[in-house]
Amino acid sequence: MNSKDVALPAEYEAIATAVRDLTQKQDGDVHGLLASLRLLEKLHREIEDGPFRQALPTNRQALYALLRDMEHEGGWPYIPRLRIKQVMHWIEELEDNDEDTVG
Repeated sequence: MNSKDVALPAEYEAIATAVRDLTQKQDGDVHGLLASLRLLEKLHREIEDGPFRQALPTNRQALYALLRDMEHEGGWPYIPRLRIKQVMHWIEELEDNDEDTVG
């Protein structure tokens, strides 16, 4: 069983459920969905820059153990951003599809 198969604690499941519910309510609302993504990114930064950084080990052995565990469990948590080029590509695909249905 890898780390992705491990059940999350109930508190994490509640957060995930709340985010999924909000996302479903925002179906089609690009501004609301964008606001949700921005909030998730902000929370990521707050945790990373504050409590996580303060909790980092202060000796080499403990830091090595943490890094080894992180690598084993899937690496550094990262929230990728869409690139403008990708968004433009999607728009071009939509326009091409619209032209195909009209013509």
